[in-house]
Amino acid sequence: MKQLPTTQSRKALEKIQSYQPGMPIWEIKKMYGLSHIIKLASNENPLGPSPKIIRAILAALPELHRYPDANTTTLKEHLADHLELTPEHLIVTNGGDELIKLISETYLEPEDEIVVPSPTFSEYEFGAHVMGAVIKTVPLEADYAFNVSAILAAITERTKLVYLCSPNNPTGTYLSRQDLASLLGQLPNGVLVVLDAAYSHYATADDYTTGIEFVRQGYPVLVLQTFSKIYALAGIRAGFGVAHPSVIQKILKVKEPFNVNSLAQTAAITALGDVEHFEKSLTENTKGRKQLYDAFDEMNIPYTVSMSNFILAKLGPNAGRIYQELLARGIILRYGDTWGLPEHIRISVGTLEENQILIQNLRELLLIVGK
Repeated sequence: MKQLPTTQSRKALEKIQSYQPGMPIWEIKKMYGLSHIIKLASNENPLGPSPKIIRAILAALPELHRYPDANTTTLKEHLADHLELTPEHLIVTNGGDELIKLISETYLEPEDEIVVPSPTFSEYEFGAHVMGAVIKTVPLEADYAFNVSAILAAITERTKLVYLCSPNNPTGTYLSRQDLASLLGQLPNGVLVVLDAAYSHYATADDYTTGIEFVRQGYPVLVLQTFSKIYALAGIRAGFGVAHPSVIQKILKVKEPFNVNSLAQTAAITALGDVEHFEKSLTENTKGRKQLYDAFDEMNIPYTVSMSNFILAKLGPNAGRIYQELLARGIILRYGDTWGLPEHIRISVGTLEENQILIQNLRELLLIVGK
């Protein structure tokens, strides 16, 4: 048998760890022989997509033999109206993950630096590693608050990008309007702030900002948003970026054509107009979040107050065992070891019924396993 020639891969790949998503439902069913699963691991909207979106997708199916609009023209027009911007301020991508990679491809050379608070979403580091860039992490405060002074102190002449996830995944904490203004006001020339506001729709704090107001004012900031969360379109992949047109034009140079499929474009346009489903999703999340807070208080489980659709809870040294026991019972959460938090779990807010089942099982396990 002829031996295949060995082709040397890029050295940058040695630093890349593949993204580990929440375990899928089918895998848990197969692993444990279960028929019913409650998935509270991936920060999805438990209500699912609205009936209007489903009807719109069904109506668009006969045109699947046509290529999608490579420029996402109609969707950008709807977004521009929704955000009170121009279409030139927008880029639409195959989920937020693609946009993060495109930003890296646009701005990063080998040995350039990015600044990233920690713990946070891992894809920022992935994009930097792909380009051979250097990651400088800045720990969040003890209460997972952002430290603007520390972030600014981490910036050097090699820094190109500063990533800020607000509300932050996995902590649910956020960067206030005042702190973002302070950071942008002291930012050195040549540095772009990427504000990941994927969970912005769930934030209720008066001093929260999506960052779009700073785009309008001309600051060097790109805001990332998605249709995967409150709009319940995680399975069809649509995200977008908001920035000054000069920034958008640079990123468009590395975007592949037809990157957002036609069904995703149709679904996103429909979602923007479905205010009823949006409001219902927000209301149910607020109720579910309080339901979990109340239960955690009753069980003396420490947690971080969240501005998102998930809660980071501290279960102590037995967190990993409790996570595994819940898996065996058909309840999927996200173990904090992913972010270097082995005593924590991240819980996506489910329906009130799903939350109650989790609470009952967690209460039982704490009696057996302890914290």
